[in-house]
Amino acid sequence: MSPEFARRTGGPQGTSIFRMKPIFLFSERCFSIFVSAVFAVIFAFAMPAVAQDAEAEAQAQEVQAQAATVSAARMAPIEIRVPMSGSLVPRQEALVYPQLSGYEIMELLAEPGDQVSRGQVLARLSDLTVRAQLAQAEAEAQRAGAAVGQARSEIDRAEAALVQAAAALERTRRLQRGGTATQAALDQVVANEAAARAASASATDGLAVAEAAKATADAAVEIARLNLARTEITAPVDGIVTDRNAQIGAVGSAAGEPMFTIVAGGEIEWSAEIIETALERLAVDDPAVASVAGLGEVQGVVRRLPAAVDPVTRLGELRVSLEQVPGLRSGLFASGWVVVDRHEGLSVPMAAVLSSGDVEVVQVARDGIIETREVVAGAIWQGRREILSGLEEGEMVVSRAGAFFRDGDRVNAVVEDAEGDDDGAAVADEADAPQESADAGEDGGAMRAVAGAGR
Repeated sequence: MSPEFARRTGGPQGTSIFRMKPIFLFSERCFSIFVSAVFAVIFAFAMPAVAQDAEAEAQAQEVQAQAATVSAARMAPIEIRVPMSGSLVPRQEALVYPQLSGYEIMELLAEPGDQVSRGQVLARLSDLTVRAQLAQAEAEAQRAGAAVGQARSEIDRAEAALVQAAAALERTRRLQRGGTATQAALDQVVANEAAARAASASATDGLAVAEAAKATADAAVEIARLNLARTEITAPVDGIVTDRNAQIGAVGSAAGEPMFTIVAGGEIEWSAEIIETALERLAVDDPAVASVAGLGEVQGVVRRLPAAVDPVTRLGELRVSLEQVPGLRSGLFASGWVVVDRHEGLSVPMAAVLSSGDVEVVQVARDGIIETREVVAGAIWQGRREILSGLEEGEMVVSRAGAFFRDGDRVNAVVEDAEGDDDGAAVADEADAPQESADAGEDGGAMRAVAGAGR
């Protein structure tokens, strides 16, 4: 090292190297500080990014949770209905036949639709022959009456002769005892008395015969008068004429179709056919509703249960007494149901109950998680399904499109408006279709009344 170099550096070469060491130490410290600052800056910028990523992931999970319409299980009125259909028929029908055959129909005084009263004349037959027969019978009755009078007179004559003969016999016997009358005279008087007694008995019998003839003649008169009355065809009951087969000029006969058909009292009822499996649940006076073609719903009650079941159709005939509203006519078709039970039950919207194999399930939404739960379902009434077991009141179930969810799925529950649910039920209830009932299950489950429109 030259002196000049040593002077500039402040000492010999060894000293110069020693003095440079602090410079290198200062540089390392600065580097450490720099690196720490860089990491601090990176961390400060990285933390918000991490937080944003976590929030984005949470939002993504929320986006993946589907919206589900849910409804609360609640108590509601339930009706069990048995469907049936049939025609309107007269409760009691009166068939009017002529009681005289072979007589011409002269007048027709009633037509189908007429309201008639008992005894009112509906038609008249020719009465010329019957009047002649009546006159003949009356003449015969007069002759018989005269014969009775003659028989009584004959009895009086015979009794007088018998009295005379008895007196002669008594007188002759006294004379014969006194010796003034012969035995021959006595025998003659005895014979005369016996003949008089026989004549009296014969006269009495003749009166009986005459009286019998008189009774026969009187009966003939009554028959002739009855036949004359029968030339007027009258209504046997109060009611409405529904059919007339008679024609003016035709000959009346009791062997053909009735001249008139009358609905007694004008009362129309419903003859409905019902499935045999529902018979055990029916009772007399059960309320019924008939939807009559052209008239709408008519209220009624069960009057008579089926006495037998058709072995081919497996249906029984039920008779329902209907409210007698204007427009009821025999032959109109009606469909409807009989209400066999009314009660309060836990129910959910009908669409909430799903079939899964041989079981029925509902999708319960609890804390945003779907739980598929098996239930025992009962009747369907006005768009709601009764739940017999497996669900508690107030639990939320998926009421629409429940088949698209699986157990464990996350959902965003949207509570369905109860009024909207009822509106939908009303639509189903107003459908013009009868409701039908399913049999109870093996475990004694509820009967099901399923609206035809809800299927």
